[in-house]
Amino acid sequence: IIAYITEFGSITSKEAFDRIGVGRLASRIHDLTEMGYEFERKTETNVNRYGAKTSYTRYRLKSDGENLDRQ
Repeated sequence: IIAYITEFGSITSKEAFDRIGVGRLASRIHDLTEMGYEFERKTETNVNRYGAKTSYTRYRLKSDGENLDRQ
């Protein structure tokens, strides 16, 4: 997850599942937070394949330099 965010800038649950095989992204983000990583969270809204509105969270590492020491 950290490597993916570092390379691509952010991650969503769908990206995590489709691209790196991680389910339950929010739980993994929680685990990483417990390890000392800090994340920015942004709720985004889009339309799903059926035309219904859906919301999801996009995670980014905070860019304060604190996370660089943990990689």
